[in-house]
Amino acid sequence: MSEVVLITISGQDRAGLTSALTGILASYDINVLDIGQSVIHESLSLGFLIESPVEARSCSVFKDILFKAHELNLNARFIPITKEEYQHWVDAQGQAKHIVTLLGSQITAKHLSRVTEVVTEHGFNIEQISRLSGRLSLTQQGQSAHPRGASVQLSLSGDVQDIPAMHAKFLHISQQLDLDVAVQEDNLYRRSRRLVCFDMDSTLIQVEVIDELAKAAGVGDQVAAITESAMRGEIDFSESFRQRMALLKGMDESVLKGIAENLPITEGAARLISHLRHFGYKVAILSGGFTYFANFLKEKLGVDYVYANQLDFENGKLTGKVKGEIVDGQMKAKLLTQIAEQEGISTEQVIAVGDGANDLPMLAIAGLGIAFHAKPVVKEQAKHSIANLGLDAILYLLGIRDRELTELECRKNNGITTKEAG
Repeated sequence: MSEVVLITISGQDRAGLTSALTGILASYDINVLDIGQSVIHESLSLGFLIESPVEARSCSVFKDILFKAHELNLNARFIPITKEEYQHWVDAQGQAKHIVTLLGSQITAKHLSRVTEVVTEHGFNIEQISRLSGRLSLTQQGQSAHPRGASVQLSLSGDVQDIPAMHAKFLHISQQLDLDVAVQEDNLYRRSRRLVCFDMDSTLIQVEVIDELAKAAGVGDQVAAITESAMRGEIDFSESFRQRMALLKGMDESVLKGIAENLPITEGAARLISHLRHFGYKVAILSGGFTYFANFLKEKLGVDYVYANQLDFENGKLTGKVKGEIVDGQMKAKLLTQIAEQEGISTEQVIAVGDGANDLPMLAIAGLGIAFHAKPVVKEQAKHSIANLGLDAILYLLGIRDRELTELECRKNNGITTKEAG
């Protein structure tokens, strides 16, 4: 006959504590059912859920643990677990797991309070909280804000709840507190993404190329008005595209080259793509813009696939039309599926990033669809949204920590490959 006991240890962390305590358990041939440990500012919290023979009490296992804890200046508690409580814990292992990620220039107590309140309202239990962003020195300027933003990750357990309603509440918090909050199911696909598909205009680059062309042609206001209406979803993208292209008829190709060579890359884009490619991701541009400009980015950023509209020239000037089928929202979704099939992966393993209404179809079918600095209608319909940080904040949504990337960047700078480092 046996009993289940939870042993909790707390105190100043230092090397060898876990080894000393598990050594005692091992000497009594104790079965460890679960174990967890966390350290915050060198303060240790360690727990063992053990199956112990009843006679183990007389064998002094708990007394030995208590003496060792005292010797190490630690606090120890022993909590008996009933059979019903233990079975409830076992049954809970089948519950869905979710990850909530907070993104902002800084994460405050108000942010944490509001987000955890929503989590509780929806019946989830927080199993773990971890910081993904790096540590900050209080002696540095701008000490309250991380240079690349701050991120905290919550690991949740509980039966599947109304995730869309939870997302809506997080969106409301985002609008009030300048905080992005994403909730993802913590499944196998989340840990095995392999393809990222970007919109180009106002996503990978900070401008709408067609607006830049329009400015050069002297029809900037007219084209910008049509673009805004299309991005808000007020008019059909393909129709708006034809209207804008017609206004550019007669533009000389040399103007396009100058714009292409000076495209403003979005903050964090190069860093994000560099790291994702290192991790084995394929990168695609699926754009309602133009291949003429997307191919410049392909060479500059290391993009694998480019699908966009092909401009039509006649005697070195734009005809006001494009060749082939217009790449609209439905075409983007179709292309995403096509590339995933070509790479031999599920669409659940795809990240899609865009800002406009014509990006919604591909954001909807991707495993991780992200509205990036998007229009309100897009943020409301997308599964996830980033509005306060750069594109490299997507790395936080993948659960990657700053310290891991810092180590990787140091190795790259020193010419050490992953194989050599291992």
